[in-house]
Amino acid sequence: MRRFLTPGWLGLHALAVALCSAFLVFGWWQLSRAQEGNDRSWAYVFEWPIFAVFVIVMWVKMIRDELNDDGVPKPKLPLEPAEPPAKDAIIKLHEEDDEDLAAYNRYLARLNAEPHRRD
Repeated sequence: MRRFLTPGWLGLHALAVALCSAFLVFGWWQLSRAQEGNDRSWAYVFEWPIFAVFVIVMWVKMIRDELNDDGVPKPKLPLEPAEPPAKDAIIKLHEEDDEDLAAYNRYLARLNAEPHRRD
């Protein structure tokens, strides 16, 4: 639990308390205005407490995420899917049947190997 007493977390705790307090005060202020006859304030009477609940929910979510984090870096997902192992065998099989296809694949491989010639 000491990790929640670091300066960063103390700042987040203070921010959550300040925002919840401010939102509830704004809701109370809008309630007094609505009771004085300002019809538009009735919507804000319900809106400000919803904002306060949202802050509490996000604060709890951040704490739960921190508790569930074991400190081990997560493995990064590959940016491209892995090629099937039989892809090269399938290409070679088709190239044996079609010489034009084999020539075109060699051309593409040469272009891929020399990126400056793509222009």
